[in-house]
Parts: sequence; structure tokens; C-alpha cells
Amino acid sequence: MKNMVGVPCLYMRGGTSKGPYFKLDDLPKDRETRDRFLLAAMGSPDPRQIDGLGGADTLTSKVAVVGRSARPGVDVDYHFCQVDITKPLVDTNPSCGNMLSGVAPFAIESGIVKAKDGETRVVIFDVNTQSKIEAVIQTPGGEVCYEGDARIDGVPGTAAPVLLNFMDIVGSKTGKMLPTGHAMEKIDGIDVSLVDVCMPMMLLRATDLGLTGIEGRKEIDGNKELLARIEKIRLEAGRRMTFGDVSDKVIPKVGLLSPPRGTGAITSRYLTPHALHAAHAVTGACCVATACALEGSVAYEMTRMPPGNPRTIWIEHPTGMVDVVLTTKGSGPTMDVVCGILRTARPIMQGQVLVPKSVFEAEKAMAAE
Repeated sequence: MKNMVGVPCLYMRGGTSKGPYFKLDDLPKDRETRDRFLLAAMGSPDPRQIDGLGGADTLTSKVAVVGRSARPGVDVDYHFCQVDITKPLVDTNPSCGNMLSGVAPFAIESGIVKAKDGETRVVIFDVNTQSKIEAVIQTPGGEVCYEGDARIDGVPGTAAPVLLNFMDIVGSKTGKMLPTGHAMEKIDGIDVSLVDVCMPMMLLRATDLGLTGIEGRKEIDGNKELLARIEKIRLEAGRRMTFGDVSDKVIPKVGLLSPPRGTGAITSRYLTPHALHAAHAVTGACCVATACALEGSVAYEMTRMPPGNPRTIWIEHPTGMVDVVLTTKGSGPTMDVVCGILRTARPIMQGQVLVPKSVFEAEKAMAAE
């Protein structure tokens, strides 16, 4: 295999997503070469990703890059990369809270962080959103434990809990909870709330698009007319949120909201943004939960809000529910927000990703100049 280059990685499930986790020092330094490497590693662009690790689904075409942090009070820096399936694009604008749940275990397994006996708290800096997250994981005897009784909808079986406390998440990309200054506004005749908490999102009533709000992937992904209408609205939302042309960006994400059907606080269908998430993104859940407490928003009017502060916001999604422990201080668009979410993670495979040597030729040429 002299024409191939191997790069160490740990392939993990993080929450309801999965993908390779790399150490920052093991990847090419310049972004162009790094992106070519990730595309080659995942097998993109190709709808089946047959020539790489990708699973032909946005939830399994994700990459986590982790490095030791030089920031005070922070253990590791986390870079999330969404690798497009059908286009040669690697998007680092959004983050992924599901992949985030594997960052602390990976940091320990790869020797970046030393585990403590009992439980280990790892402070993570999310480079994509410029925010901090505290991850609390089980480490009896100073080793990561992956087996336990914690259960999350969208993942079979049980596993050890990973508690994620999201901090400094208001205005993750725009610096404001409400980038336009409005809790609700109209785009193409549809009421929308443009909210930036942990993940910039465009929130709409499902009924305004002729939906019940409990549709699945078959009904939504197969409705090209519906997706085209949503994308038209999203493009304008992106412009209003100061992102410019978002036709080749995955932010803002889309939340189709409706009242709860079961015991939850609200029902959400989360688009990524051109396909329905099989469950719900963690970062998106933080945004939706915050919008539930934001008076005047699309979410606020249909939320069955539990009492107390903090309070647990259960968000109903296609495969169950995701819970967000929401703590707020103040009210309106200037309120402080901390979100806690329970996830699980586990390693699946350890080894090297092999890619052609030609992927690294540009970096070598730059180093020689």
C-alpha cells in the first residue's frame, strides 16, 4: 500500500450520529488539503459514499477533530466538520452536539486528557460556535466506561451517560439570540422565528406548510415541492441573519414545530437542512428549547411549558424525545441560557483511514516553497 497514507482515527457513535474522530495534530495543517483528505476519507462526493467511511446519510457523514486547548480553563478544542455527500464541500459553520458527546471519551482514549477515578469533567471549547461545554463522563478506575443504564431515543439499548452542559451559547454565529431583532417575522407570507442559540435556526409552524407536524422522512424527504418552498424561505432567512447566500451552507437549520402529542413540551421536525433528521440534533434541541421560553416566538405559543427554573423541556421527534434541562436568567432576547443534555457514546473501530498520497501533494508543495 505504498501509494496510500494512513491517518489514525477512532470511529465512534456520538449520540444519534457517528463518524471518525481525529487528533488535530494528525491532520493536514492547511484547510484545503484537510478538506480534500476528509472528502477522500468519507468517500465524497458520491450519493453512496462507496469509496469511504461515510454512511450515505447526513447523520453518518460527520467528522470530529480534537486537539489540546491553549485556552485558560479549557481542556480540548473541538472542530466539527460536516462532509457533504453529493458535493465536494466540508462545512465547518455549524456544530454537532451528538458528535460532541464522543469528544471527552476520545480525548481520554487518545491521551489528550487524563481521566480521574469515578467521573471526569472535561471542558470543551467548540471552535465552530466559539462556546464552552462541560462534559461529565463515567471513568471508574480512571478508564472510560461505555456500559450503563442511560437510554436515548434513536439509539438501541443502553449505555453509560454523558452529560453535556452547554454554556455561552447565545448568538453562536451572529452574536445575538435574535439576529434580526424580531421574535417573529414573515418570509414569503409565513411566520418564522430566526433564533441563534447553540445553532442558528429558522423555526416555523408545521401547519403553515400544510403539515401535521408528525410526518416522517418518507413524507418530508419525498416531497420535493415542500422542500423547495422551505429552501426558498431559508435562503431569505440566511440573508436576514447576516449569513449571505446560504445555498451551499447548512445554516440556518430548519425546525418545523407543532404542539406536543404525548408528554413532551413541543414537537419538532429538524431539517439538516435539506433532509429530515432521523431523531433531533442536540444543538438544535438547545435552540428549540430556548425558543420555547422566548415570548413572542413561534415555539412559545405552542409549548406546554413545565414549571420551575431549571426545567426539563422534552422535545418530541420522529423516534422519541430528547430532553433539555433549560436554565434561564432574565427574559426576552437578552436572557442568559444554559442547556444540559444527556447523551451516550461508544467506540466502534480503531485504526487508520487510508487515502491516496495524491491528497497531500498540495501541502507538500506549499511546504517546499
